[in-house]
Amino acid sequence: GCHSIVAHLREDRRHINDSDIKRLKKEIKTSLNLEMSVNEGIVKIASEVRPRQATLVPEKREEITTEGGLDVISHMRKVSDVVTELHSKGIAVSLFIDPENKQVDAAAMTGAKIIEIHTGRYANAVGAKAKEKELGIIKSVAEFALSIGLVVNAGHGLNYENASRIAAINGIYELNIGHSIISRAVFFGMENAVKDMLELIG
Repeated sequence: GCHSIVAHLREDRRHINDSDIKRLKKEIKTSLNLEMSVNEGIVKIASEVRPRQATLVPEKREEITTEGGLDVISHMRKVSDVVTELHSKGIAVSLFIDPENKQVDAAAMTGAKIIEIHTGRYANAVGAKAKEKELGIIKSVAEFALSIGLVVNAGHGLNYENASRIAAINGIYELNIGHSIISRAVFFGMENAVKDMLELIG
């Protein structure tokens, strides 16, 4: 029942490997979103596999999962080149960025049409006041991105307790949620876990 599957092909292949990506693209009944760095080898694989969407993220080998947004400002040339290359293969490109207007501006300048707002600070905020502050920042950045014509997605650290408030933000098109759904699926099955999340986010 999910609308897409996200797979992160890391440079060290510790999450998933090349043959897995090719099988997913061939066999899944929904669309594939390939999460990836701007590494030349990974870009080549994406160009060959042609997922529906590629989400560009920063990558550090020592991290367990992606810890922050892509610094588009500092890597403008490289990111722009990758966006152009992937677009030429018919792949939609999303940039995973921190909720900052300056990064949104930079993302638009690369030619990407989609951003994914990193919701980690909201997910990790402790206490109602801190959560409201981070939620307000995400709302403001989403509004700005929409005003300059970008499609706005969101993700990272979202679960069955906090995702509905992000989903309720005007203009949010897509949420990328992985860990909490898979964890719930261990106890209730994948179909039920996905169904429960879809009901929460409306």
